[in-house]
Amino acid sequence: MYCNVRLDEERSCILVVIGANFQGQKHLLAVHDVYRESKESWRELLLDLKHRGLKHDPKLVVGDGGLGLWAALPLVFPTTKHPRCWVHKTANVLDKMAKSVQGRAKAMIHDIYLA
Repeated sequence: MYCNVRLDEERSCILVVIGANFQGQKHLLAVHDVYRESKESWRELLLDLKHRGLKHDPKLVVGDGGLGLWAALPLVFPTTKHPRCWVHKTANVLDKMAKSVQGRAKAMIHDIYLA
């Protein structure tokens, strides 16, 4: 997440990890202020989670498609599956379509992932 608040010359980049347990309860696991959303920044955050007690690889990590996370994840949690977030995937697909068909296409995409 990039913030428009500028403490320095660059916008702040904040990496956020939210975990969910089997009951569906969400927990804020990490918030890191970094220079950019790079492989190294994500690797450090994931290693910090391990250092703070995460004993097993997460079953699933869902993200927005940022390349830094996908590059770092197998280095720290090699067995974790990592599909792309449907909201971001849908937005990218709809962006390539004519406005006139986006409403129907969005409904069809929702039908696919809710099936």
